[in-house]
Amino acid sequence: MFNKLQYISQGETIEKQLYNIHEALDAGCDWIQMRFKNQNSEKRFVLAEAVKILCKEYSSIFIINDDVLLAQKIAADGVHLGLGDMSIPEARAILGDRKIIGATANTFEDVLYQSQNGCDYIGLGPFQFTETKEKLSPVLGAEGYVSILNKMRTEDILTPVYAIGGITLENIEYLLKTGIYGIAVSGIITKSLQKEKLVQQLNDKLYANAII
Repeated sequence: MFNKLQYISQGETIEKQLYNIHEALDAGCDWIQMRFKNQNSEKRFVLAEAVKILCKEYSSIFIINDDVLLAQKIAADGVHLGLGDMSIPEARAILGDRKIIGATANTFEDVLYQSQNGCDYIGLGPFQFTETKEKLSPVLGAEGYVSILNKMRTEDILTPVYAIGGITLENIEYLLKTGIYGIAVSGIITKSLQKEKLVQQLNDKLYANAII
């Protein structure tokens, strides 16, 4: 099954992105989502090639945010698609059945739509306000997760859900009780001065009740 902790990259330049990703890998992150918005295709390709090499060195999963054709070009492990991006069926036709396709959701209707289209996991959020993402969707809060995850159980939707958006160490235990599978985080790791310790703490909470 998938890792329970995803790191979503940050940085306005290729150099800063690589630095942050390398730091996250060094700290023990086993899943990297490259998010490099508002950049030209050449810069995105250069970064993606470098990140693929890094992730291979660390035996980590590497997926690319939004860009299906780039994911295909460099043979990444998969792609994460927002609600306004290429459709999952189109992406699957390009990438094939073996690649990971994650999808964003903000409502139960989004979850239903993405799951029916065949995504492998859902990034559900935002949990609370976050400075990482522009054009933030309505904040769900704890009540939003409870409501959506309960509806998923009622409808027998088994797609793994990752909580995203302003998540802290203190939030994780409660969020896990709602039924989420894992978390996708960015700033909490990027800004940490003790990344290895933080990643260990995050994983300890995420896998506390996991059956090994």
